[in-house]
Amino acid sequence: MKIFLLIYLSINFIVFLIYGIDKAKARRGSFRISEAALLFAAVLGAPGALLGMIVFHHKTRKAKFVVLVPLILVLELTAALFLYFRYKPPKQEPDAVSKEDVPENTKNTASSSEEVPRAPEKYVFINASGETLQERINVPEGYTRSPAESNSLQEFVRNYKMKPDGSPVLLYDGSEKSIQGDHVAVFAMAIENYDLQQCADSVMRMYAEYFRATGQESRIAFHFTNGFLCDYDSWKNGKRVKVDGNDVYWVESREFDDSDETFISYLRMVFSYAGTLSLQEESEQIDISEFQAGDIFIKGGSPGHVVFVADVSENGGDKAFLLAQGYMPAQEFHIIKNPLHEDDPWYYVSELSYPLRTPEYTFQEGSLMRPVY
Repeated sequence: MKIFLLIYLSINFIVFLIYGIDKAKARRGSFRISEAALLFAAVLGAPGALLGMIVFHHKTRKAKFVVLVPLILVLELTAALFLYFRYKPPKQEPDAVSKEDVPENTKNTASSSEEVPRAPEKYVFINASGETLQERINVPEGYTRSPAESNSLQEFVRNYKMKPDGSPVLLYDGSEKSIQGDHVAVFAMAIENYDLQQCADSVMRMYAEYFRATGQESRIAFHFTNGFLCDYDSWKNGKRVKVDGNDVYWVESREFDDSDETFISYLRMVFSYAGTLSLQEESEQIDISEFQAGDIFIKGGSPGHVVFVADVSENGGDKAFLLAQGYMPAQEFHIIKNPLHEDDPWYYVSELSYPLRTPEYTFQEGSLMRPVY
């Protein structure tokens, strides 16, 4: 029986790889595996085929695969259950043994009221019903959230609304990001229907929303990559940015307007001409001993990448922190996992070493910085 199970698992693993290989061929535009061959493979290993469709997002828009592969799996399971119960050997009843025949040292001497020891329950980091960041993600056992002053960025981020638990990370066009499973929560942060709001832009948007929500609009100002300072005060007072080759300057355009639409149009302009290079230039390097929410790990470049310290907790001399990111193509801002832990998304200062590995990027020493806004 065990050898048949091993063979069946091996076949399904091969089928799973076949679906992955065909997906890779599709992305490269190279010669494909025929659909007939893929369906025949599904007959040999339906679980592997279905898993391959889900993991690699392959053939999920093809009706024949969406219908036939699950149907093949159901039929195979039905046949297996029928054969199992049809040819299952009869259960042999043990010979009756009198109580007196049981050896004294094998009798159960525990009283009915005595509790049986149970394994300790697994610590839960995610509260599925939590609507904000601090409600959704529990601190590590024995830790408490670092104090946050009223109207601070930390307080703002902790109370930021999150999408329902289990939500996938969506791209700017509404489709799902190809790599899922590396995040534990998604911010309910709006994302424009343009491929603009990428990693650095998500960080800048968080800062801009915080300043606007706390009456500090004069602090909303971001440099373009070429050094031009685009401030929201000028934008809401009717000025607009004119880009003429390498020259960037303000022009009078309209009257004062501080509406949400004006704020969004300002951010769209910033996202078009700012990025990790400019964000790194307007940030200063800090030591891990002084880090706080709002700090970033950044590598400026084209492309570069940046992750955002979203929350901090502490336990005596140790600190833990959560990291959030956007990415390219433009996508929703989300809390990422820690590759060192299976279920624990927190990063720990006591474990921190360089290069710092996150699910999709690795940062070198000197990358911890604080935006100076």
